[in-house]
Amino acid sequence: MMSVSSRLRLPIRLRRNRQSVALRSLVRETELTPSDFIAPLFLIEGENQRQPIASMPGIDRLSIDLAVKQAARLHERGIQAVALFPYVERFLRTPGGEEAWNPNGLTARAIREIKQTIPSLCIIADIALDPFTSHGHDGLADSDGTIMNDETIDCLIRMALSYAENGVDLVAPSDMMDGRVRAIRNVLDEEGHERVGILAYSVKYASSLYGPFRDALGSRLEFGDKKTYQMDPANVREALLEAALDEEEGADMLMVKPASLYLDVIAKLRQQTNRPIAAYHVSGEYAMAMAAHQMGWLDASKVFYETLLGIKRAGADMILTYAAEHVLGMM
Repeated sequence: MMSVSSRLRLPIRLRRNRQSVALRSLVRETELTPSDFIAPLFLIEGENQRQPIASMPGIDRLSIDLAVKQAARLHERGIQAVALFPYVERFLRTPGGEEAWNPNGLTARAIREIKQTIPSLCIIADIALDPFTSHGHDGLADSDGTIMNDETIDCLIRMALSYAENGVDLVAPSDMMDGRVRAIRNVLDEEGHERVGILAYSVKYASSLYGPFRDALGSRLEFGDKKTYQMDPANVREALLEAALDEEEGADMLMVKPASLYLDVIAKLRQQTNRPIAAYHVSGEYAMAMAAHQMGWLDASKVFYETLLGIKRAGADMILTYAAEHVLGMM
């Protein structure tokens, strides 16, 4: 009687390339490296201050001195960029968000300190008003609660210019106002900051996955929601149009946020553009895996590695993630 193998006579046996660690390494199509990651840092006032964020286990708000040390540790392990997000004291939050362009504000001082201590590290600063407004929106609101586009852009320009003057490498407008990339680019160039790049949040969805991040910033909406400026999760053609417009307006890099539920958007954008693509593995994506890990249902580090690998496989060149330290030891 003929054996199964002799009867099948398979011309190709793909399992041959999976026989050992060495073979799997040789044929691996996608690799994660530390330089793929952007590490977020949450900032608070004070000295030697560390505040755990309950909804994001393992992530803390840090005073500038500790943020500098954390950035240095990450850089030593191969991380090339950090993104800064401030927790602004309540008394500094106003309807107009004026603290956003204070030259001695929390983010401005952090940029100076990190750049002076670690000049080779890329510093990215978020450009949006929500940490600074008393109502919690990313832009200025009129008396009816409508978020005003052009008036908000004037504020974003001041904010971007302030961070550029303090030494930031990339400004990252995350507000989703129409036309803000061109406006920021024009003013930066006019003021001699043509070397400062723009990482545009080009495709930012009105997602339900941002809750822990808002906890981290202490940001709460006093009215309405963000659906008039952040994108409808149902739309992908609109996402490609948003990204194309930002590229035309002068964005150096394009971001999709969130990441793992929008891999199709990343993949389609990769086919459309030659610009570098960033993806934001957001707070809710992080918190869900950590919650399951704490219950003993999943190994968070393995889940994070697989998730980030999938984001890169979809076409992202860089990933902003809270999980960087979880996966650095797995590379």
